[in-house]
Parts: sequence; C-alpha cells; structure tokens
Amino acid sequence: MSRIGKQEILIPAGVKVTQNVSSGGNTVTVVGPKGTLSKVFRDDITIVISDKNITLNIKRNDKFSKSLWGTYASHLKNMIAGVVTPYQKKLILEGVGFKSEVKPARAGGGKEFNFALGFSHPVIVKIPEGITATAEKNNITITGIDKELVGSFTAAIRALKKPEPYKGKGMRYEGEVIRRKQGKKTV
Repeated sequence: MSRIGKQEILIPAGVKVTQNVSSGGNTVTVVGPKGTLSKVFRDDITIVISDKNITLNIKRNDKFSKSLWGTYASHLKNMIAGVVTPYQKKLILEGVGFKSEVKPARAGGGKEFNFALGFSHPVIVKIPEGITATAEKNNITITGIDKELVGSFTAAIRALKKPEPYKGKGMRYEGEVIRRKQGKKTV
C-alpha cells in the first residue's frame, strides 16, 4: 500500500484541475495563476477529481499498479504546486575565466546560454520553452512551473562542467558541498 497514494491531494483556491479520459490514458490538465500543465497518465490508476481534492485508487492489485500509485500522486502534487509557485534552481559557476550569459537565440526564437568553460570554443545551450533563465556574474537561476523540466535542464547544464575535487572549479548547485581532496605532497 502506498502511503503517498492513499492521501487526498488538496486543490488550492485559484487552481482548476480537469481530466480528459481517452483510449491512450487519462490526460490531467492543471490551470493556475502561473500557467498550465498537462500530463498523460496510464489508466492503471483511477483519478477522481472533486471540487476541493483529488483521490487516486488502483484498478488492479498487482506490483506495477502499486508502484504507479504513489508516483502519480507525487506528479499531481508537483503540478499543482508548480502552477501556484514556480520551481527554482540555482547554479554557481566557479573558476578563473568561466563565464555565463543569456543571449537571444541565433536561429529561431527564444534564448540560449553562452558559456565559457575553459574549452577552446564557447558552449551554447538553447533554453527550452517554459523555462526562464538568468545569469548574473557567475550565478545562474533557472525557473519554471514544471518541476521535471527545471530539474532535468539544470542537471544537463551542470553536466557540462562538473565541479572537480581539487580546486572546486566547475558548476555546482547552490548549497552543494564539494568534497575536497588533498593534492600531491612534495617530499
């Protein structure tokens, strides 16, 4: 039994949750003051939406359905929380000569990151739709209503130059502690 799946999910004021049942599964749409999110859920879980809360029940009593029960409840909670207050992740870029800036995209609309990470060429990353990003000095802030998109985009940017353990140079999350190693000792 899923402890998370059994709990009722409260719908705050100003948020509207709708469900569209089709052959491919349930499409749940959450509309709030900050935007709109929609996600397709498999039909192994029954989603019941009332005026003030959402309840989830499993159709079959098998391992796969039970594993989806709590996951779907967490997805719905994250969607509701995201349209009320956007999610935000911060990265700190440390290192001599490392720079980051947000520029308009060269091809098409939108914006892109332009990084100088110590390589022989600049690293350019397009910012996806639904995300707003700022780069002030060496502090990068990524904001959006979709928790999954914000987290995966931030992780992809961090993977460009992970922090190294000797001097701590690279990109790290705000509040992340880098375990330092001792360098070579001279005799």
